[in-house]
Amino acid sequence: MVLPLQMLFFEDLSVGMTETLHKTIDSSDVVGFAEVTGDRNPIHLSEHFAAKTPFGTRIAHGLYTASLISAVLGTRLPGPGAVYISQTLHFRAPVKIGDTVEVKVAVAELVPEKCRARLACTCSVDGEIVLDGEAWVKVPSKDAGGRPAQRSSVASHAHGVLAPYAPTRARTHKQPTRCRCGAPPTSAFGVTADKAGV
Repeated sequence: MVLPLQMLFFEDLSVGMTETLHKTIDSSDVVGFAEVTGDRNPIHLSEHFAAKTPFGTRIAHGLYTASLISAVLGTRLPGPGAVYISQTLHFRAPVKIGDTVEVKVAVAELVPEKCRARLACTCSVDGEIVLDGEAWVKVPSKDAGGRPAQRSSVASHAHGVLAPYAPTRARTHKQPTRCRCGAPPTSAFGVTADKAGV
């Protein structure tokens, strides 16, 4: 699964714009996610163990399915340069090995004065929603030179930047960074998730 990159500026967005991704979940995807995250819950890795659970078979990690939303946000809508602010997740049903997940991201709201967009996110299998939620992202503005205000490379990585940023010059004072498109200083980034049903 390699999505071609598409960079959209805030001015390119409109409510209702949609991007869709289809991904068939392979056993190697789940094993790889377990290795990267350290989540080795046997319900994801052992058919023998999973057979004794209500699911009856191995299931993908809920956050692996959620990460497919990030793939759309980071490569297509809005694409490179977008910065995650928050993401809510509601897990509705399990995703099994071999399932094909349809990921749909749609622009639900635009906040011009802050260059931010609210995106409705759903993941479905055979027409049934297995995960849904909303994302808020900061989007580069053409008027601001095409990039959000820079943060240090370490802080950007820790807080969900979807594209690499060059480190900024060291500061001698602690003033909040303001977005060049007029957004006020942002608060701490975070992801909230309701893990019921996983």
